[in-house]
Amino acid sequence: MEPAEAAREVLEEDPGADLHWTVIWDRALKAGYIDPFTQADARDGLIAALAAAAKDGEIEKTSKGTYRVTRASQG
Repeated sequence: MEPAEAAREVLEEDPGADLHWTVIWDRALKAGYIDPFTQADARDGLIAALAAAAKDGEIEKTSKGTYRVTRASQG
């Protein structure tokens, strides 16, 4: 799974929760969405994907390094 997909999956598993990128990273690793041993620059890719998704309005940045699914996409 690509870092952007992994981040979105983790955020959607806990809708409404504000999650720091380190929590998103940890949950993605534990779920097996990301494998840093086979995916080069996976952590940097996750951080960049979160920033890009927030800029595009796909997710919401609630504070420095903290994100959540936007209310519109919660459904």
